[in-house]
Amino acid sequence: MKPRVIVAMSGGVDSSVTAALLVERGYEVIGVTMQIWDPGVTEVAGEHVGCCSLAAVEDARRVAHRLGIPYYVLNFREIFEDKVVNYFCAEYLKGRTPNPCIACNRYIKFESLLQKARSLGASYVATGHYARIVYDEYRRRYVLKRAADARKDQTYVLYNMTQEQLAHTLMPLGDYTKEQVRRMAAERNLPVAEKPESQEICFIPDNDYHNFLKERAGAEIKPGPFLDLQGNVIGRHRGIPFYTIGQRRGLGIAAGQRLYVVDIDPERNAVVLGPEEAILGDELVAEDNNFILIEKLSAPMEVSAQIRYNSRPAPAVISPLDDDGVLVRFVKPQRAITPGQSVVYYQGDYVVGGGIIAGNGKRKTPAVF
Repeated sequence: MKPRVIVAMSGGVDSSVTAALLVERGYEVIGVTMQIWDPGVTEVAGEHVGCCSLAAVEDARRVAHRLGIPYYVLNFREIFEDKVVNYFCAEYLKGRTPNPCIACNRYIKFESLLQKARSLGASYVATGHYARIVYDEYRRRYVLKRAADARKDQTYVLYNMTQEQLAHTLMPLGDYTKEQVRRMAAERNLPVAEKPESQEICFIPDNDYHNFLKERAGAEIKPGPFLDLQGNVIGRHRGIPFYTIGQRRGLGIAAGQRLYVVDIDPERNAVVLGPEEAILGDELVAEDNNFILIEKLSAPMEVSAQIRYNSRPAPAVISPLDDDGVLVRFVKPQRAITPGQSVVYYQGDYVVGGGIIAGNGKRKTPAVF
């Protein structure tokens, strides 16, 4: 029998196949669903959806029963509220656009759950992420590599993992395609083999984050001015949390040209609009950086930098700053560099590291706000 492993089971096909593969490989597997949100508020159009819903828990329980493994639901709602939901709202109120999945992975899955697993005598936590963790003998450190299925690769949301976390995490799906995973689920008669993927933010199952923010922080959301690049007032906005850099639709501004959100100024409660070329930028500053491939960035390094989950990495040079920040200079201007989002640095399939975008950096076109 191999070591004990806690598998984070969401009731989906990926985590279910993860558990099945580890059982077959001889691990002592325990299935766990993290209850991070009130299952009573996950109903959309009469269906309970998302990884926190009662239906998800029941699906995970059925898979665990099929595999003959113990299964438990653990309460992580308090820390999730603090580290993910409150962070999500606070960032929007600051005029930034957060990625809650990155915060969840950092503080919940690979910190809190791993601590819980170790207290239960488990050597590992396992998840259904599409990524590969490898120990590099030459570098003498664990490294994170892109998944074999480039379309499903999830390394962008995993750049915060530490060496300790990588050493105690298993991600067996990194070597497979999504089609292979569904086929493996069907071959093992897992009841979730054809279950569709969940695309929404888990704590906003109807995907209406505007309404969620109004309910959670409505008193702090105030209308304010739309400004042009010269600082002239050209209209009124509904509140800065409802806008993001690069946004064009839903502005409600009549103009002779297409206007985009170029900047958000929380101090003046202003949203700055401009033409499409004004949302191009060739550098950014990243804060709260974590490195995986290297111990520390001490000199400029050529990388490919990815500025949002669904964007393509672009050639860039990263350089260390005095305050542990990182300056990222792109070879070609990038569209809609957005504070609050993460920038992840790659060299080939390897994750070098990443950080949170603190500022858009120098723009390609002059814009003084």
